[in-house]
Amino acid sequence: MKRKIVALPGDGIGPEIMGATLKMLDSLELPFEFIEANIGQSAYDATGELMPQRTLDLLEEHKIAIKGPTTTPIGFGFTSVNVGLRKHFDLYANLRPVRGYGDIPCLFPAVNLIIFRENTEDLYAGIEEEISPDEMHSIKVITRKGSTRIAEAAFDYAKTHGIEKVTVVTKANIMKKTDGLFLAVAREVAEDYPEIQVEEVLIDNMCMQLVLDPTRYQLILTENLYGDILSDLCAGLIGGIGLAPGANIGTDMAVFEPVHGSAPDIAGKNMANPTALFLSAAMMLDYLGFEEGERIRRTLHSYLQNPQNRTRDLGGELTTTAFTDGFIKALQLR
Repeated sequence: MKRKIVALPGDGIGPEIMGATLKMLDSLELPFEFIEANIGQSAYDATGELMPQRTLDLLEEHKIAIKGPTTTPIGFGFTSVNVGLRKHFDLYANLRPVRGYGDIPCLFPAVNLIIFRENTEDLYAGIEEEISPDEMHSIKVITRKGSTRIAEAAFDYAKTHGIEKVTVVTKANIMKKTDGLFLAVAREVAEDYPEIQVEEVLIDNMCMQLVLDPTRYQLILTENLYGDILSDLCAGLIGGIGLAPGANIGTDMAVFEPVHGSAPDIAGKNMANPTALFLSAAMMLDYLGFEEGERIRRTLHSYLQNPQNRTRDLGGELTTTAFTDGFIKALQLR
């Protein structure tokens, strides 16, 4: 019996890197069947809906998806499809691992940490109001329920994976009620994990400390907006956003996607780097209990050590197609 997985190509370079990723996964001969569905700008152009009902029904039925990047207009137009998807299915935990691969020229090749980001609240709740044409308000929402479940997920992960320290990042010195609640809940949850060290760092200081020495950190627990910013900062430390995977996990559903955007400027040019989606697929395999996820990561580390095996964003010349074909060959040798 094959496990059915929803494939959401998305916008821009999404269809190209999704095609590459499904080809790579097919080469592993796992018991999967991928069902393609539309979401984002491409879905809107075709159906008039950003998240068509067929797509939502498939996700509800199969409970797992691999997703490409989607387009979100800046400062106008429709709201983020990613935010809408996370809120619709209550995908409250956003996991973003950060580690160096294959001697890519970067500031900190030895980085190996993971960010646990609350995924449904904070300023990303999207509660905004116009007071006047010259004054706009955005409401920050932090709840005990939302804070508790992301903190429990982070500490459970730390315990399971032998992580000795959890770093809680807030701005609780200024936002004493909202960030104060998040921090208080993290402290309460931490009491059930006495073997794990807890460190509290303010978001501005955290940015500086990561740039100085990110190898000091193992797991960062934080709110929605801070987690989004920190994950991009961390990606820059290891060579770029093209190496950054992500997972959105709820009680009984998970969606795996790269951190990067849809890059419309290079869409259709066979230039996109599929690595982040490959790594997101590896996270999906971990979630499903398949050992091939670690096989993908080991192969990628070895494959990228050769500068000739890199796409343009990593300083190489390979096309999306050539990178994928070469990686699949390397994967078969492991």
